[in-house]
Amino acid sequence: MIRKDSAEDASELVWFKSSYSDTSNPSDCVEVANAPSTIHVRDSKHTVGPRLQLSLGAWADFVTYASKG
Repeated sequence: MIRKDSAEDASELVWFKSSYSDTSNPSDCVEVANAPSTIHVRDSKHTVGPRLQLSLGAWADFVTYASKG
């Protein structure tokens, strides 16, 4: 398997936590990074672990669904 780095290489991403994160336990959170054509999601407790890479449309659908609470 050959891996090619792209402009959206995970090492270049700037990760942030949601302002809705539970501040009583700051390590229990999902982190998100924006890239030009994708949204990346990872577990803040395991930053080198698996990550999701979502299209902008899939992320928008998820945020709409999640905000209906």
